[in-house]
Amino acid sequence: MHSGLVAIPADIREFEGYTWHAAPDQYIMAALTGSNVLPLIIPALTEGTDVDMVLDRVDGVLISGSRTNVHPSNYGEDETDHHGPFDPARDLLSIALIRRTIERGIPLLAICRGIQELNVALGGSLATEIQELPGRMDHRKPPTEERDEAFAIRHAIKITQGSCLAAILGEGEVQVNSLHRQAISQLAPRLAVDAVAEDGTIEAVSVIGAPGFAIGVQWHPEYWVGSDVVSDKIFAAFGDAVRTRHTHTAQAAE
Repeated sequence: MHSGLVAIPADIREFEGYTWHAAPDQYIMAALTGSNVLPLIIPALTEGTDVDMVLDRVDGVLISGSRTNVHPSNYGEDETDHHGPFDPARDLLSIALIRRTIERGIPLLAICRGIQELNVALGGSLATEIQELPGRMDHRKPPTEERDEAFAIRHAIKITQGSCLAAILGEGEVQVNSLHRQAISQLAPRLAVDAVAEDGTIEAVSVIGAPGFAIGVQWHPEYWVGSDVVSDKIFAAFGDAVRTRHTHTAQAAE
């Protein structure tokens, strides 16, 4: 039996003649099997969403990755052909949800687009087409439609000593996958760097002084839950935080 409810903000997709509020299955299944929690997809409405009403009813928030990018207007830059594609409804929901989740001490795990939204929500900025920057390697999805190849573990990251991520994974280096062309540029003031790639790309962050679990990672641990120790440890730690929150909330209601 799953203990704890986790909110996942939806992406907006257009297909089969309909507009869909959707979330990728790999995040749903990772939450179910890796964290032992029940995920709930929250529609990305452009108005009328009461974020606190959502947070009153869940024990954690999982911000998923997506093929879309945060619109640069959210961090004070002009849109170019390199910034897209966009999902402004997802931006609106995720950024509001992230801010209130942190303020209320509700466990938060942000992945890929999620770590970028986390940085923007707290006042940071993003760099696009990072493979074109001096000294950077190519972090983009490999040119294959075979999913195991696309999500293959392929480069090292160094975990910051004494960081929140180090408490979960230990210190030193671990191997991760990589499927992104944007990354954190200016780090938000409230974020600490928990891991970096060999080229200096920020790969993980945590919220300084957060009253609850609040971590973001740039790679995709959700894909390998069940077969990769690093992925398993991250989702297990998130699940533990969600259950602790659920227990405290239940006790307070008695």
